[in-house]
Order: sequence, then C-alpha cells, then structure tokens
Amino acid sequence: MPPARPPLLRAAAAPRSLRERLRGLAAAMRHAPATFRMVWAADRRSAILLAALTVVAALLPAGIAWVGKLIVDAVVAAARGQAGGARVAGLVGLEAGLMALSMAAGRLLGLVRELLRARLGNQVNERILEKALELELRHFEDSEVYDKMQNARREASARPLSLVMQGFAVVQNGVTLAALSALLFRISPLGVLVLVAASVPAFVAEARMAVESFRLNTWRAPEGRRLNYLEWILTRDSHVKEVKLFGLGPLVLSRYRALFRRFYDEDRRMAVRRMGAGVLFGLLSLAAFYGMYAAVAGRAARAEITLGDLALYLTVFRQGQGAVQSILGAVGAMYEDALYLSNLFAFLSIPTGGEQPRRRPALSPPRGRPGRIEFRGVSFRYPGRPEWALRGLDLVLEPGETLGLVGENGAGKSTLVKLLLRLYDPTEGAILYGGVDLRDMEAADLRSRFGAVFQDFVRYQFTAAENVGLGLPDRIEDRERVGRAIERAGAAPVIGALPAGADTVLGGWFESGHELSAGQWQKLAVARAFMREEAEVLILDEPTASIDAEAEHELFQRFRELAAARTAIVISHRFSTVRIADRIAVLHGGRLVELGSHRALLEQGGRYAHLFRLQAQGYLD
Repeated sequence: MPPARPPLLRAAAAPRSLRERLRGLAAAMRHAPATFRMVWAADRRSAILLAALTVVAALLPAGIAWVGKLIVDAVVAAARGQAGGARVAGLVGLEAGLMALSMAAGRLLGLVRELLRARLGNQVNERILEKALELELRHFEDSEVYDKMQNARREASARPLSLVMQGFAVVQNGVTLAALSALLFRISPLGVLVLVAASVPAFVAEARMAVESFRLNTWRAPEGRRLNYLEWILTRDSHVKEVKLFGLGPLVLSRYRALFRRFYDEDRRMAVRRMGAGVLFGLLSLAAFYGMYAAVAGRAARAEITLGDLALYLTVFRQGQGAVQSILGAVGAMYEDALYLSNLFAFLSIPTGGEQPRRRPALSPPRGRPGRIEFRGVSFRYPGRPEWALRGLDLVLEPGETLGLVGENGAGKSTLVKLLLRLYDPTEGAILYGGVDLRDMEAADLRSRFGAVFQDFVRYQFTAAENVGLGLPDRIEDRERVGRAIERAGAAPVIGALPAGADTVLGGWFESGHELSAGQWQKLAVARAFMREEAEVLILDEPTASIDAEAEHELFQRFRELAAARTAIVISHRFSTVRIADRIAVLHGGRLVELGSHRALLEQGGRYAHLFRLQAQGYLD
C-alpha cells in the first residue's frame, strides 16, 4: 500500500484568518510581475495588441447596454407617436454594429491568446531546460530538486499565460464594471453595493479551494513520479523480460491502481466541495439579482423610471454581477496560478555555480600533453549522507601512465572518477591536474581534456553516426573523424550491418529505429570516447562489460595504441582487463588499501591477489 501522507503536509495547514489569506495572496502574487515580463519578452507585439483589445472589449458591454435602453425608450416613444421608426432602426443598426465589433474583438483576442500561448510556453520551457543545463550532478541526485523540476515542467506550458490572461481579465472586467456601475448608479445606488457584496463569499471560497488544490498537487510530486514509474515498468522494452519471467504484471498493476484510486478519491472530494460551494453561492447571487429586480420593477410600475431604465437595469445588473464574479474568479485563479508558478520560480532560483573556478581568471595547465594527476588527502561524502565514499586518498598518476581501479561495489571507484571530472568537489583535500587545483580551472576546460566511456553509457535515439559524433559535438558532422573513431573502437562491423549504415536511426523510440544488442551499444559508446583524439586522459569504466572475450581482446589492443601518449584510468571487475595497467589501485571501503603492478600485487598476497585467485578459480572450475 502507498505510504501515509507525510506529516509535512498536515503541518502546512491552510490559512484561516483573513489576514493570513491576504498575506498568502501577497506572497504568491510576488511572482506576477516576473510573469508579465516573460510575456513582454516572448512577444511584445502580441502583448500590446492583447492590451488594446482588452480595453475595447471592456467598454463594449456598457455601450451595448446603453444603446439597448435607448432602443426600448425609442420604441415606447414611437408607440405613443412621439418619435419616428427611423430612430429605432438607427439604434438597432448601431447595436448590431457594436455586437459585431464585440464578436470580432473576442475572436481576435482568442487568436492572439493562442499565438502568445505557443510563444510563451516555448520560452518558459527553454528557461527550464537552460536551468537544467546549469544544474550540477548533485542536483540531479537530490530528490527534492528533482521534484521542483518536475513540478515546474508540469505547469510550464499553461500557468504563466493563464496568470497573464487572468490579469487582463481583471482589467477588462474592472473597466466593464466601472462603466456599468456608472449606468446602474443613476437608477439604484443600492444595487451597486448589492452587486459587489453578493459575490465576495464565492471569491473567498474559491481562494481557499485554490490553496488546498495547490497543496495537494505539490505533495503529490513524489507520488506522481512513483505512478509514472509503475507505468514505465509495464510499458518499456527494457523491463518486459523480467515482468514476463517473474510474473510481475499483477503486482505492479495493483500498486498502480491503488495509487491512482488514492489520487482519484482526493480529486473527487475536491471536485464535490467545489460543486457544493458553486451551487450555494450561485443561489446567493441569484437571490440578490431577483431581489433587486423586484424592487426596480416596482419602481417602473409606479412610473418612477422608464421601461428603458428597467431594461437597462436588468442588463447592467446581470452583466455587472457577471463582471464582479469574473473579477473575483480571475483574482482567485491568479492566486492559484501564482502558487503553481512559485514552483517554476523556485526551480529557476536554485543556486548553481558550484562548478565555477575559485580564481578569476581561471588557471589552465598547458595543452597538448597529459598533466600529472594528484589526489592529496581526498575525502568525500555525498550531500545528506553521513558515511564517507572516499577517505584519506593519496594517489599520483604520472603523465602517460595507465592506472587500473578495482574494488567491490561501493568501494569508491566511480566516486573517484566523478571527483576527477569535477562533477563533485572533494569534501576534504584537493585534486590537482598539471599542478593546478581542479577548483581553480573552468569545468569545461577540464572536461575537454578527457575522453570517457561509462558503465551506464547513454543510448541516444539518434543515428549511429550521431551516437559516435556526440563525443565531440562541434565535430559531429565530420564523417572522417567519426569513421576513425568507429574503426578504433572496433565498431565498423556494427555499422556495416545496419540497414542505412551510419545514417540508421538507433533505438526503438521512433519510427524506423533499429535496436542494437548491449554489446553493440557499448562499442558505439567506446567510439564516442575515441572521438576526442586530442584527449589527454582516457577513462574507461567497465568498458568490456557487455562484449565477448574476442571483442575485449581486440578493444584493448586498440586501447593500448590510443593510450600510448595519454594518461588512462581503467575501471573493471575483470582482472584480465586491469592487468594491462602499469599500476593497479585497490579500493576498499573508500580507502586505498593496495597499489602496485599486477605482478607485484600478486606477490604481495593481499586483497588483490585474493580477488584475482577467486576469479581465476571460477574460470578453472
């Protein structure tokens, strides 16, 4: 069963007093100016046209209502022989013209709104993606940050424009209400007061519902990801074998259904409450309208006002009531939109820059030859975790040296590589490249010196040539260089067997995609690393995990040639792989416990020798 609702949600109680609600409204609305600036930046011309059309559309209802009054009075006068039918016909024509203008303005507003929605939605999505590029690895490994990003992405396409349109709706209905109130005041000053007062309770209720809806959906972010993950398990080709083999379908589907039912029940309760409040306050507004209607009709019956005034009152009061409700509803909707936009701005305001160099200008070791790599008393623990992933590491790699890294899972091998690529900074100690502390270098400069293939390499749903060329994006169209990388990685047979050669789209996500085996994908990942011919350091993290023994032997013959003038780090559980290294570092529990050549470590009879003999015994048995 899904876990109980976290205490945090219960603690974040909805505001109860009017002061608390107003304070919450002010806090939420602080993002409104930034949202309007987004609209202005996205499409200034559409924003100006939207404002102009809003003013026109706001004034037309009052004009149409006044012309309607004049028509009724003209008809009465004509019936009494006090005026001609030409005046009536002229007024009817004028009203028809105003109605046509109102319809055209509404249509044009819809067009501008749709165009602005596309431009603004794309701009907001681009800002989210740009922010994602600024994030560091630690952010992606933080579930709280990930939830912020998912919340921002979920609301990005609709909420900014919705807030802006609701803002324009407030202005439009405010102008309309002012014009209508001026007409109504001359007939019944009390009607203006009743008009506003009858709509306030509905606004308060809607604002409260908006807060609860926001809190509900914010709490759901982790559970929403869980729902998506359960769906992913049942629909992705990478999971289908185990789902079928172990009969996981009913279990996963039952959890999906339970979580969905929980969401549905909460949504249903919220919808029922909204419906109940809508009916209650709708009846209140209706009672106010007919109460005032009876009073004004009595005045017309006593000839205190004309029939035109009565018709005007009916039109103005009903339209004014609609304008007040629209204003309050728009303010409530803006409040709700602003609450959701707080997720967007919270994501965009996540502090980054941890990869920026400490020095300005940044230091940069000479290029063209590998630099000396030094780990000086390096310790590291991941944010939010008490245990050390690396502790007191002292290690030196001379230029052109090949180092093997071995150790059990969790020993710190991948963490060492993350620190070397400055995906994290050491908690203690320092790492130097070419005599320069990595923290004093530009991260992009540092990483451009490395070529790497990781154990969890990415399978890009692009063409085969692009899968390789992505190792050096500015040379992705250089087919000659791509071809050399493919040859060096021994991936030429893979490319040759594809239907369209290097132009074949790989993977199963898109039409005409061609799926590869794990070993074939890995060869392309190795080729991607070999795109960086000028790389000073090569990192191979389990580079042979998915290829056969013959392909492994061929790869390392090529690797020896490519790494001849470079520093290389090889991480592998296969001792046949790491034995080619000049030295082998053995990590255990985050500490460096042994260091030496393959032969020296065997003679030492320590942990490396023990692990090597265990693996060798497996082959002999």
